[in-house]
Amino acid sequence: QAQLDESGGGLVQAGGSLRLSCAASGSIFSIYAMGWYRQAPGNQRELVARITSGNSANYGDSVKGRFTISRDNAKSTVYLQMNSLKPEDTAVYYCHAENVITKTAMWGRDYWGQGTQVTVSS
Repeated sequence: QAQLDESGGGLVQAGGSLRLSCAASGSIFSIYAMGWYRQAPGNQRELVARITSGNSANYGDSVKGRFTISRDNAKSTVYLQMNSLKPEDTAVYYCHAENVITKTAMWGRDYWGQGTQVTVSS
């Protein structure tokens, strides 16, 4: 089993910055990709950014050029640097780990964090 622990959310004014962190813990052998999704009230959960173990990253269109995802494979941790935040970035941000292989499981599975609130005031 593995778990994801998120931190870094909060309240910030428009134009400000926040940095989210998500650390995976447990008897982890490997994680193929880690990323961030977000969900605002009344909306579907959407991709914010995702990065593979080989550091190939992709971003949602609305955050390109403003957000940067990075990953520390040794620490099983993913970071999301969010700059030039806008009120429309307000949402619960969820960490996602894709195809996590643990030392005790026969196959990989995905995991979700509990979510961290990001609120951007205008």
